[in-house]
Amino acid sequence: MTKSIHDYTAIEILAEIKSRRLSVLDIAKHYLQRIQKYNPVLNAYLSINQNLLEEAQNADDQIQRGSDKPLLGLLIAVKDNFLTKGLPTTASSLVLKDYYPPFESTVTQKLLDAGAIIIGKTNMDAWAHGSSTETSQYGPTKNPHDLDRLPGGSSGGSAAVIAARLAPITIGSETAGSIRQPSAWCGVTGFKPSYGRVSRYGIISMASSTDQAGPITRDVADAALIMNIISGKDKYDATSLPSPVDDYLSLLNKKDLKGIKVGLVKEYLLAQMRPDVKELIHNASKKLVELGAIVEEVSLIDPKYAIGVYTVVQRSEVSSNLARFDGVRYGTDRSFFGPEAKRRIMLGTFTLSAGYYDAYYKKAQAVRTKIISEFDEIFKKYDVVIGAVSPGPAMKIGATLDQPMFGEMEDILTEPAAVAGLTSISIPCGFVDNLPIGLQITGSQLSESKVLSIAKVYQDATNFIKYPEHFNS
Repeated sequence: MTKSIHDYTAIEILAEIKSRRLSVLDIAKHYLQRIQKYNPVLNAYLSINQNLLEEAQNADDQIQRGSDKPLLGLLIAVKDNFLTKGLPTTASSLVLKDYYPPFESTVTQKLLDAGAIIIGKTNMDAWAHGSSTETSQYGPTKNPHDLDRLPGGSSGGSAAVIAARLAPITIGSETAGSIRQPSAWCGVTGFKPSYGRVSRYGIISMASSTDQAGPITRDVADAALIMNIISGKDKYDATSLPSPVDDYLSLLNKKDLKGIKVGLVKEYLLAQMRPDVKELIHNASKKLVELGAIVEEVSLIDPKYAIGVYTVVQRSEVSSNLARFDGVRYGTDRSFFGPEAKRRIMLGTFTLSAGYYDAYYKKAQAVRTKIISEFDEIFKKYDVVIGAVSPGPAMKIGATLDQPMFGEMEDILTEPAAVAGLTSISIPCGFVDNLPIGLQITGSQLSESKVLSIAKVYQDATNFIKYPEHFNS
């Protein structure tokens, strides 16, 4: 059976381009046709690059001249909180309606310098506040596996684009699970780097001490490919780390997991978690054992405490970061903030106010230190820890109504790694009710190569990457 263009992974697409079997222009036309057909149903893209075909032809011309840029001609969709010069950036908020940034984020600039072409900007929860895309002021995105369900968030548009095969690669960001959770709900691969591994410069800030950019892809190898490009120290971001960047792609060379020690976190098998989800996580641990790993049950601080830490710290940092959007610099006043943004600004201002700072913010940071310390001890004995990404599969549209803590509860299993600044990945591990479930593999800070390599071995040995058939044509 002949493959369609949208069936290729990013690595396969690049091989086809390099061998001249496919032109970038033909690839761009193919994806534009699919977007025109399916995006009105999904609402995954908020805007499309109007110069896409011209840039595709330019890439073909560079290939003819022998250019060897590593991503030359690869189409990439970008979450709409990354500043993109010449393309609108709204953060899915009416406050930034029709805003065109004057400069490029470091992540997107690195991708462009490597030869990639931005196909468009993807929908998200407004200001990245949420885990569903239902806070988007441009309407929610739908889950390609079930159009009555949510894709997760806040990078829901990016995850839905990969699941519906409307781009080879997408870029997301997460503060407490916004790459991993939508990737799990949409049945794709989502990789969260360590805090500081990828520059935050030019990403509209939510919580500056946990924000991190990362790829959402079809498989682990594609994630490693993109990490090779976007990682590294950035002079414009003082929080970016100077540590050398591995060649993540070339290090995906494990054939088995012999010698790898894995901790199955018993506290992450929540009491309220569906039994069939727990069963999939136990099945995944058994598979890791089959592949040579040693898997043992371990104990970490109850993830409910990460909710408290994240809620206080994130709201406090939101109140500071959104203060700049005052109607003077960006042209639209604060009355255009949605209800969720207003709630977070008010709670954050309260926790930082005189008389409450010690009671809330300072205490939250102390618990955060405790969480970090426990992870440090675990990683002295184990290479990675595993658990589910989310307590259950994708929820129905409307699930967030009158649920102001919806995001925190859905991200309960991803928040600990985020507040500790660790690296973590979501990969498909099975289905319940015909909806995908994600396995979370988490490693110590700057152990990206190890996490990616373990995830690749598991993914190669399983068959849980399945795309919804109604987006095949």
